[in-house]
Amino acid sequence: MKLSGHTKTFCLIGHPVEHSMSPTMWNPALQELDLDYMYVAFNVHPDDLEKAINGIRALGIKGVNVTIPHKETIIKYIDEIDPIARKMGAINTIKNDNGLLKGRNTDGDGARKSLIDAGCEILGKKILILGSGGVARAICYILSKEAEKIILTDIIEERAINLAKEVKDKMKAEVIGKLSSETNIKEDIKDTDILINATPLGMYPKVNATPISKELLQSNLFVFDVIYNPLETKLMKEAAEIGCKTLGGLDMLINQGVIAFEWWTGKSPNSALMKNKIIDFLGIK
Repeated sequence: MKLSGHTKTFCLIGHPVEHSMSPTMWNPALQELDLDYMYVAFNVHPDDLEKAINGIRALGIKGVNVTIPHKETIIKYIDEIDPIARKMGAINTIKNDNGLLKGRNTDGDGARKSLIDAGCEILGKKILILGSGGVARAICYILSKEAEKIILTDIIEERAINLAKEVKDKMKAEVIGKLSSETNIKEDIKDTDILINATPLGMYPKVNATPISKELLQSNLFVFDVIYNPLETKLMKEAAEIGCKTLGGLDMLINQGVIAFEWWTGKSPNSALMKNKIIDFLGIK
């Protein structure tokens, strides 16, 4: 990568960011297209978020990815918000258009594309989402436009109920929030078509954890785990063993990045290159 006084910057802001795979996949894709940009990650403490936004404007940073814990609180500093992201109350991508900061959320669209590409039909299906945090929020909003019914669960029942009511009211969709208990999951999974794990259970290094026991899984399920490290979680392995179709979170990570890349540059990156760079970095065979 050749850097000069003309080189422009894209970045990620969050707290922490040391674990992020974004620079790993972005910089090779930018270099392959011979685009004079660099992508870096900035650790921004929540107390410094407004200063960081001022810095983005002052330094002319062209595009910003936003991760935990800023996706919701950053909205008040953004000039224009995509309508769906406004309803979600969370953004993960900012475009700096000559000082005008525009925000959108690509998580849900990235997840939807991953499901579609994997041959998973969403229209008219019943979906059970484990977890009701930021990723679950984005996925629920996007999939609620097509799904017949979505059940959100969380170990904090009130959080699931509140998010379900919010999505139901704003999207005019059938969404229900419940406590994430074995009893509830056992009952709801009976007529579920798509099971989505939007919790960190099973993520490296705690690879032996799973959000649901194998005994509760059914062979007709399409199981989507948003975790990408490891590529195949314990949940996915156990689901595959009984005949379920499965999908990990790496494609979602790539897809949301591709959406941002195209929005910022007007060009389509080599998604296979981005994916392989992450796999190489993680040392996954």
